[in-house]
Amino acid sequence: MRNEQFTFVTLDESASEHISAPQYSYWRSVFRKFFSSKVTIVIMIVAVTVVGFSMIYPLFSDYSPVKAPNINNLDMWFNKPSLKFWFGTDDKGNSLFDAVWAGLRVSILIAAISTVITTVVGVAVGAFWGYSKKIDRLMMEVYNIISNVPFQLLVIIIMYVIGRGFWQLIFALSITSWLGTAYFIRIQVMIIRDREHNLASRCLGTPMYRMILRNILPYMISVIVTLVSRDIPAFISLEVFLSYLGIGLNQSTPSIGRMISSYNSFMINYPYLFWLPVVTLAIVTISLYVVGQALADASDPKTHM
Repeated sequence: MRNEQFTFVTLDESASEHISAPQYSYWRSVFRKFFSSKVTIVIMIVAVTVVGFSMIYPLFSDYSPVKAPNINNLDMWFNKPSLKFWFGTDDKGNSLFDAVWAGLRVSILIAAISTVITTVVGVAVGAFWGYSKKIDRLMMEVYNIISNVPFQLLVIIIMYVIGRGFWQLIFALSITSWLGTAYFIRIQVMIIRDREHNLASRCLGTPMYRMILRNILPYMISVIVTLVSRDIPAFISLEVFLSYLGIGLNQSTPSIGRMISSYNSFMINYPYLFWLPVVTLAIVTISLYVVGQALADASDPKTHM
């Protein structure tokens, strides 16, 4: 009778150590937070569409800033935007639509490459800078000297020395911007390095590189994403500004800045030549910045609570 009413079970000692908590995935939580806003999704679609189109379309376009195949054909001059010429044509008969996307492709590539170099070098140097007090004393002297020179002025001086060009501009932007990123990372590392779990790891003999890679940098993902979202639009704007001044890219490379500068005199009679490149550039920079900031907020663990 007793055996029919009761069932004997075996003792499982590992079951008492099981933590009954919901399964958590950091990146799943990041993307859930990121895609929770419909406005962010719309802006992301705009950014991906514009950037993707600017990367692909110029590959099939025969536009070149040094060639004007329709310069002798007066019928091709100053055509207003239409179904045939979506952005109209300029004073040489070139399609403004082709020119804008070719220049935008160059600007995005320069900004992307410069951002990668700046972020990698800045984060690496800044992590060791903030962790080691010996390195901190040396780097602070370097930072105090260079930071007193305005960033734009330093870039302009370098461009005058090495000359105009695609890779020259990337070099000028990267060599002057990584120090600011490193200094920002240094401050964040100094905040994190003396927390209790890091002090305990240090007492156990954990080497410096492992402390930085495993204990510090994972807590700074949102900070790094914020820097990237700030740098890409900033580099695009700076490239356009330098090309507008005539010291950025050479004549053989498509450039939004040089285009705006050359079309400035037509702003009254043919305003589309000036405003369409400006509006397209604004859409790209603003959408990239908004998407980057939304991703930075989503990658912050504090927003997952």
